[in-house]
Amino acid sequence: MMIPRRLRWLWLTLGVVFLDRATKAWIESRPEDYFPHPVITNIVNLVYLRNPGMAFSFLAGYSTTAVRILLVAGTLIIIGFIAWLLVASRSAGVLQAAGLALLLAGATGNVTDRILHGAVTDFLEVWLRFMPLRIFHPWPAFNVADSAVTVGAMLIVLEILFGRKHPRSSAKK
Repeated sequence: MMIPRRLRWLWLTLGVVFLDRATKAWIESRPEDYFPHPVITNIVNLVYLRNPGMAFSFLAGYSTTAVRILLVAGTLIIIGFIAWLLVASRSAGVLQAAGLALLLAGATGNVTDRILHGAVTDFLEVWLRFMPLRIFHPWPAFNVADSAVTVGAMLIVLEILFGRKHPRSSAKK
């Protein structure tokens, strides 16, 4: 039995979800005094943070049960829509299919955290250097799922901007 080409991208989704869960489990198993742990001195640290809000800790101050249910329900709807796009699209290019698979993986990884823990585990902290001021500022902590969402969105934008153009059918006069 042949698997439709667009369903093959679900392997990417499953691999990223597995990597996301494995890295979060490893971080959660570390003792508290392990953090922050430098990976690349003055650039990348491992930290252990729980974000009850959305990206960049938006709504983190409103970590009520109602907000949590709303975030989980909204994410599940988005997961369903992305899965439908991935499976139903017959004309998706490689970048779009990979992008949708990564968006699906990122949303699935983070909603799993939200369901299990009530918050998303973030563990990568990157420090940005603003030249020539020599000012260092941390980028908000993130995880594998967040990275998958970012890369997936960038791939979809690249497909939109530079992908195959389908010629429009000319209207008959």
